[in-house]
Amino acid sequence: MTTPLKIDFVSDVSCPWCAVGLGALEAALERVAPEVRAELHFQPFELNPQMAPEGQDIGEHLHGKYGSTPEQQAQMSETIRQRGAAVGFTFTPGARRRVYNTFDAHRLLHWAEVDHPAHQYALKKALLKAYFTDGLDPSDAATLVRLAGEVGLDPARASEILAGDEYAEAVRERERLYTDAGIHSVPAIILNDRHLISGGQPVEVFERALRQIAGAQPSQVVSA
Repeated sequence: MTTPLKIDFVSDVSCPWCAVGLGALEAALERVAPEVRAELHFQPFELNPQMAPEGQDIGEHLHGKYGSTPEQQAQMSETIRQRGAAVGFTFTPGARRRVYNTFDAHRLLHWAEVDHPAHQYALKKALLKAYFTDGLDPSDAATLVRLAGEVGLDPARASEILAGDEYAEAVRERERLYTDAGIHSVPAIILNDRHLISGGQPVEVFERALRQIAGAQPSQVVSA
């Protein structure tokens, strides 16, 4: 017997722990298959909604936001790189030189969910790889259009969306829905609209939670 689970993965494409968390969730889902089958939806969250179009130097940004030194930043980057490698995601050292506004990326992800749900997953992964592995700018329209086309979406339609404000209000409403629900850091993984797993957890944590929830165990909140 297969148990279906609805999973809302609230995240930002510029969040390294979101890439780690998604890789760990994917590995956990492989472990629980075929007993558990997941329907995965990617929901928007902006780490830096006021970021200027030109972005900001990553070191300057992290120091201003967290007070971290270059040495602390390098140590954290290596920890994230190792955690990513453990779940099959490549963080290229030095690739992420700037922090960018990600609102347009979220608009394309929302479009994919509404009109082409089979492609949303691939677009999300392509966006994460573009930023963290390839060092590309996820706010650049040409990059976004190219990635959309590479995952099977219509690049002309993607370009049309980015040239206007389609899905802007829908994305903002979705963002408010989750922040109003108390989500202020990501990744936040919500299962069946009831159970929350917070942070880029190890594979084993996701696997245990998936098995418990699929087995109708009591609600459990796991935090990083």
